[in-house]
This record gives sequence, C-alpha cells and structure tokens, in this order.
Amino acid sequence: MLSYLFSNPLIFIVYLFSLLVAIAIHEFSHALAADHLGDPTPRLQGRLKLNPMVHVDPMGMFFLMLFGFGWGKPVEFDPYNLKNPRRDAAVISIAGPISNLILAIVLSILLRLFILFDLTFMTTIGLLIFIPVIRMNVVLAVFNLLPIHPLDGFKIVGGILPREKAHEWYSLQRYGIFFLLLMILPIGGSSMLQRVLIPMVSFLNGILLPVGLGGSGIV
Repeated sequence: MLSYLFSNPLIFIVYLFSLLVAIAIHEFSHALAADHLGDPTPRLQGRLKLNPMVHVDPMGMFFLMLFGFGWGKPVEFDPYNLKNPRRDAAVISIAGPISNLILAIVLSILLRLFILFDLTFMTTIGLLIFIPVIRMNVVLAVFNLLPIHPLDGFKIVGGILPREKAHEWYSLQRYGIFFLLLMILPIGGSSMLQRVLIPMVSFLNGILLPVGLGGSGIV
C-alpha cells in the first residue's frame, strides 16, 4: 500500500480511506455486540462510534499499510458483565469479521447492479472506491479469524469448545504473540501468514469482485 504514496497518490488515498472504513466497522461492531450483551465498557470508553480515529491502533495501522493485513485498537469488555462470558466473548469477537464481510457483500451487490444497469458514472465511482473497500474488508476479516491470540479467531474457538477443552485452549493465550510473529516473518520470500491468507482472500475476492478484478487484495 505504501508503494502507492509516491507512484499514485490518489490510489494511496483511496486505500487509506478503505483501511479506515474497514477498521471502523470492525471495531464498532465489537463494541456494539458487547453493549448489546450487557457490558457498558465500550460505551463508557467512547467506542460506540463509527469514527475511525477512536478505533485506530498505530501498530496495526502500520502493518495494514505495509503488508495489507493488521488490526485496530482492541475493544475492551468486562466478562463479569456478561451472562455467559465464554460464549458472549466469542459472539463479541466474531461480530467484527462478520461486519467486514457484510459490508464487502453489500458493496459487491451495489457494484454489480451499477454494471448491470449500465450506470456509467456510478460504476466508475464503484470501481475506484468500492473495490479497495471490499478488498480491505475481506483481508481484515480473514486475518482476524485466525485462531491466534490476540486475534478474534482465538476467542471464537474458545467459545465453541467444550468447557474442559476451552480451559486448555486459553492456556495457549500467553504464546499467541510469538505464534503471530513467527507467521509474519518472511521465509523464502513470503511469510506463513501470506501463504495462509492469500488463498482464502483470493477465493472470497473472486466471488465478490466482478470478473477480472479478483486477486488476493493484499497490497
């Protein structure tokens, strides 16, 4: 993504906008789910907003801009305010990736309708803006579904497993950052993370984007 800053500033701005949209909808959805399940913590911390600035994490932003995947500022919630802490934590966690995929699907449908009805101006806008937003949301959703702490997938798995297995699963939490760093480090020209992400991201982009505009979307 940073490569566009000097070669094509307009594309850089569009991708930066797409990145902020993806982060905002992702983290807002976490906060909304927690609030709905009875925990006022995100509301009290001002996270029930679609303003990207309250959801940006500097390190996550850096990785997203440099590698095309990353994270936003984590939404904090108090499990003691939840009726079923393990299950509700999983619901809160999955809300983020699902919101990214829903937004990508909605924009994909709109873009296809613009093309179908030959709305030239709207199609041009859609191709310029919708496609980067779709790609960024797909990348953020797939990345966060990985079952590695501190990503959403870790708590999602913990909420699905039987109670005794979940206890063993959560014991791996302390090693999550090491697993994540190991996956990010490039080995043989590409990282393990890219090898995992690219096939799934390419598959989803191939479904959501018009023919010839698919691809991994990792920029």
